[in-house]
Amino acid sequence: MKRYQLPLTVALIFVMACVGKAEEGKMRLFEMRTYYAAEGKLEALHSRFRDHTVGLFERHGMTNIGYWTPVDNPQRQLVYLLAYPDRKARTAAWKAFFADPQWKAAFQASEVDGKLVERVESLFLEATDYSPQIQSSALSPRIFELRTYTTTKGNLPALHQRFRDHTVALFAKHGMTNVGYWSPQPDQPGAENTLIYILAHRDQEAAAASFSAFRQDPQWIKARTESEAAVGGSLTAPDGVQSTFMQATDYSDIR
Repeated sequence: MKRYQLPLTVALIFVMACVGKAEEGKMRLFEMRTYYAAEGKLEALHSRFRDHTVGLFERHGMTNIGYWTPVDNPQRQLVYLLAYPDRKARTAAWKAFFADPQWKAAFQASEVDGKLVERVESLFLEATDYSPQIQSSALSPRIFELRTYTTTKGNLPALHQRFRDHTVALFAKHGMTNVGYWSPQPDQPGAENTLIYILAHRDQEAAAASFSAFRQDPQWIKARTESEAAVGGSLTAPDGVQSTFMQATDYSDIR
């Protein structure tokens, strides 16, 4: 039998790419931050991020992943995702950011007429082993969907397995773009029962059509039935699936 071999350089590139992706998933710390803007201050907050904050984050070693606002946004939220090598690097980066004279000047100038942010929420995340490698993209206008699953007790591993073996591929089959999948780090709220992920769709109508086709797919029905039979019930808690449609800001790397 004749054997075919990849050229050595091609093989090495392939191996290094695979290792790089695996190491990225193991080593990177993600932080999802949610800002609640003061009344009438959301646009000013966007301006501060657009003109100053995003660039200063990069200067101090933070990786900007994406910035979004909910389509329905009565709480005036800005949701964004950063990445760092680890917690130590995160602490050092924020310390340097807050000490930066350019940030201090921008902050003071933007808050002459009052503070821009009423409240900040932060959650440290790690990518699941089935999360795609996140890449910057500025595609034609599309909508993003932030989905948070809360599992029944002890069933987060089973949910990960179902996503790993079935759900992620079926989402793609039915026209959804898998942006990323994360779990809270062990010391974070929801670490034992939470999966957070982001999908992208052409628009909300396309999202509804995709999910309708997904739920009727015989492969999905079989996978769901078998996974629930294995644990004796639903993998998600009552009201344990939350969905928020979001639009990317004009300064987001992912759009």
